[in-house]
Amino acid sequence: MIKLVDVTKKYDDLILLQDFNISFEKNKITCLFGPSGVGKTTIANIVAGIVPVDRGFVEGIDNSLFSYVFQEPRLLKWYNVYENIDFVLKDVYEPEKRVDTINSYLKMVELSQYKNYKIDALSGGMAQRVSLARAFAYPSHILIMDEPFKGLDIKLKNEMSSLFIKMWSLSQRTVIFITHDVEEAINLSHVIYTLKNRPVDIVDRIIVNNKEEIKNLLLNL
Repeated sequence: MIKLVDVTKKYDDLILLQDFNISFEKNKITCLFGPSGVGKTTIANIVAGIVPVDRGFVEGIDNSLFSYVFQEPRLLKWYNVYENIDFVLKDVYEPEKRVDTINSYLKMVELSQYKNYKIDALSGGMAQRVSLARAFAYPSHILIMDEPFKGLDIKLKNEMSSLFIKMWSLSQRTVIFITHDVEEAINLSHVIYTLKNRPVDIVDRIIVNNKEEIKNLLLNL
């Protein structure tokens, strides 16, 4: 279990978090749901150790490895598809295992035939699939998904969501999923935290079971 305990975070005179507490269950997908600017990304970055806290502490992340999927693919354009994944694995696996791992994940996201393509030659959806494959290929314990499907059309969003669930099912890890999209929150999460206000308040902690009931609840926040 990962916990933020009595965390306070300020940016100049803005108090974003004050004595804030939240927990993330191991190997489950937990959604941070709320409007833009409420502090979802800051919470995730505190977990990852990217953002320092002013007061309080984080439990349960000792020796954890992190991977990210962002709204933009954030791939290295001077490398091809294969090399982008190899780049994050070169200090983790021996060459033979790197080859097997990369080819396995490229096959999973249906990009094997594009492995020698430069990033600029890919569509936006293909580039995001490379980003997803890279995040899962890296042997992270915690995966942070920061609005990864925002800006994609409905068809691509559904394809990416299905790929994500498939890959998580095969390689379960703790996921912090950030979104303000109701359908994503319901369909891709085990637990949803609804967030509002500044400093941030947790309005509710929802266990995903009755999806229609939860959808109505989230739409009326």
